[in-house]
Order: sequence, then C-alpha cells, then structure tokens
Amino acid sequence: MKSNNCGELNLNNLNEEVTLSGWVSTVRDLGGILFIELRDRSGFFQLVANPQINPEVHKAFEKVRSEYVIMVKGKVTKRPEETYNEKYPTGQVEMYPESVEILAESKVLPFVLGDDNVSEDIRLKYRYLDIRNEKMLHNLKTRHNIVQAVRNYLNNQEFLEVETPILIKTTPEGARDYLVPSRVQPGKFFALPQSPQIFKQLLMVGGIEKYYQIAKCFRDEDLRADRQPEFTQIDMEMSFVEQQDVINVVEGLLVDAFKAAGVEIKPPFIQMPWQEAMDRYGSDKPDTRFGLELFDIGDIILESNFDIVKNTLLNGGIVRGIRIPGGAKYSRKDIDDITKLAVSFGAKALANIIYLEDGTAKSPVLKFVTEEQAKQIQERAGAEAGDIIFFVADKPKLVYDIMGRLRLHFGKSLNLIDESKHNLLWIVDFPMFEWSDEEGRYMAMHHPFTSPNLEDLDKLDSGDLGNVKSIAYDIV
Repeated sequence: MKSNNCGELNLNNLNEEVTLSGWVSTVRDLGGILFIELRDRSGFFQLVANPQINPEVHKAFEKVRSEYVIMVKGKVTKRPEETYNEKYPTGQVEMYPESVEILAESKVLPFVLGDDNVSEDIRLKYRYLDIRNEKMLHNLKTRHNIVQAVRNYLNNQEFLEVETPILIKTTPEGARDYLVPSRVQPGKFFALPQSPQIFKQLLMVGGIEKYYQIAKCFRDEDLRADRQPEFTQIDMEMSFVEQQDVINVVEGLLVDAFKAAGVEIKPPFIQMPWQEAMDRYGSDKPDTRFGLELFDIGDIILESNFDIVKNTLLNGGIVRGIRIPGGAKYSRKDIDDITKLAVSFGAKALANIIYLEDGTAKSPVLKFVTEEQAKQIQERAGAEAGDIIFFVADKPKLVYDIMGRLRLHFGKSLNLIDESKHNLLWIVDFPMFEWSDEEGRYMAMHHPFTSPNLEDLDKLDSGDLGNVKSIAYDIV
C-alpha cells in the first residue's frame, strides 16, 4: 500500500511512479486547485488535484477532510521554484495523483492537532490523536534513539542484558508496593517491583559481573512533581569495580545518550563533595546553570550582639544567606511576599539587609552588629549598592532546604536559568548517617546497604557517626 515514505521523496525521485499512504494533514483550495499535505511517520508530501488535468482525482479530493487516511498513486514531479517550501525536505517536489483511494474517513476532531493550549485531560482521552502531533512523534523517536544508544554502549562495554521478573515477592523498599492478587492462590498477592534491586544483586552473586536492563519500576506513593507511580530506569550492576570505574562507565553512557538526543556533552564531569554542594547551593542536586550561591556569616554573627541567631548557632545551627543583585528596588510588599514564601518552606523568619544606591545599608539587623561586622557581612555576601541579601538561621537540614528552594525561586523569577544548557556533575562523599529527631538516633541517610568509606571505619567504632562518609555518588 506504499512504495515510499512521504517525508523521503526529493528531486532524486523525479518521474518515479510511487504509491503513498498516510494521513491528510491539511486541505487547501486555491482557485479551484486543491492542495493536500499528506503525512506519515517520516514527514509531509504535497499532493495537487487540478480539475483540468484529472477531474476524477479532484472530485475525490473534494470529499477529503483533515485526518482522512488515503492512498494515492502517481509520478513525482518538480514544483515551480517560486513555490518551494524549505520547511520540509520534500519541499521541492509534489505529485498530481493518477488515482486516489479513501481508506478511512475521520470525524470532526475534538481538538486541533499541534495546539499547545489543549488540556492534558483531553489529549490523554484522545491519545491516538495526540500521538500524531509532530512534537509527540519527536519525543517518541528521541526516546527510541536514546534507548538504542544506551543498549549499543553497554553491549560494547560487555554488559549482559537480563530481564528480571515483574510479579515478585514483596521486599522492603522506599515506598509502598503495588499488589496483584493471585487467582490460583486466593488471599495471596504478588508485588510489582519498585526496582530490580534484589535480582541484580543475585545476578552479581551468580557471576554475571556486568548486567543491565531498561527496567519498569512501580512505586505506590503520593504524586509529586518529581515522582511517578510507573517509570522506566536504566538499571545496571557491576562486580569487581570501585567508585571511579562506575563513574567512567556512566559518563560514557550519558555522552552517547545525550548525543542520541542531539546534545553534545563532554566528560569528565565535575565531582563535587556533598558538603560543598549543600554549602554553596543548599541542595544535593544543585542547578549550577546560574549563580546566586549561598554564603556563611556564622563566624561574624558569633562575634556580634545578635543574640537570637547566636543562640541558634551555639545549639548546632547554621546561618546561610543569598545575595539578590538589584533587589534593593523591592517594595515592602515584595519583601513580605518573599518572606511568606520562606515561611512556607519552613523558615521561622527571613532577615534581610538592603544596600541602597547611596552606599548606605538599611536593616533592623544592623543594630545588633558593629560597623566593622556590617562591612564584613557585605564583603562576605559580595553585595554592592542596589542589592539585597536574605538570610536564615536554624538547624542545618532546614536552612539548606529553605535557602536551596529560595535560590531556585530567584533563579526562575529573575530568568537566570538557561533552559537550553546542560550542566552535569557528580555529587560524591554523601554522609552515611543523619540524625533523626523523631527516632532520637542516627539513621541511614539513603539506605543501609551503602558501604562506608574505609578511612572512616574508626569513626564507626568511636560512635562519631555524623562524620562517616559513604561510598555513594549521584549524577546531577
């Protein structure tokens, strides 16, 4: 039903007899001559029906509407040069069909294909129509190319692709399991895997050494912006390797995967210790595509008369600030709104110092510090006339979370983030444990089967758990 793809015909195909099948994208009537853009997965091709040349084809075209499925036969001809369409690879050729057959008619569409303002509910209800959008097709092609690149890379690295079971016995994981009742064993259930964790470890014990799969994972948890109940991950496992070996393999995989998506990235990626990431960005997954790095003024405050913050610091707290260039122009309402945002993130208060254009500073905070200390704060912040700084003091985990989220808020609201840019980095040296106020003891920060750094084993023996680092690393 088709000898060629619509989007692949060009001047090299002139005078060839071809058969095309596809969907009608648009129908245009220009003075009685009908033009149809025929679409298949490969792209678009123009068909022309002139009543003076072939009245039967023209009559058939008059019945055709958007999204009809048709089959046409005819010769590929050259378009008049003044009608070339550089938008498409086929923009220099067209066809005056010798025959046309309507394979399927279409009802009036519930929405216009390609309209970005259509609600997601409508798009999902008519998913088969949504998939016809160029953007959706591009997404599916890109995903295909990425998965192929991943498989080719890992195969060349001597990994073995192994498919693991989906219906399994439940194992402890980070979220709830989806359960599947068993028909043949009433009252018993299978669980769907949150990850192939147990299986890949069994494969390593079994001597496979290098394993991967494009694995389906299922997590029954409340929906959040960065969580989905069902997702796919590239799952890997390696034996007889150390941290840098894993990093090298993953970097090579990412280079090929990004290249398949049309993006060039260059290894090696930066390796940033967890503590540095938290101190500079307030996050262990920092967006380094913009500045607004956090700063520490704890040592200056400890020398001041700012007693409420000093007491927080003396009880194990920290203070971190952020400088907003040009923020001195914020109105009282603007500052109140930013403060409310910080409070919604968990802050008890958000202090600020405004640096006016005349070189003076304005803030209730300044009555608690000496002139020299005020100057030190300004230097630490890198603040200039016209800027404003905000800072929070509290327990470290809370301060990092508040200031990290505020930093992202300002990055977006001030249009500082280049969304076309890709900054990849490794976060290394994660803490092994973190203190839990609820439990009144140290708990594993991520999961308890991470190895501690060998040089920190003595801290395990001495009980200095807060300073034990793990052999854990994450790509951001």
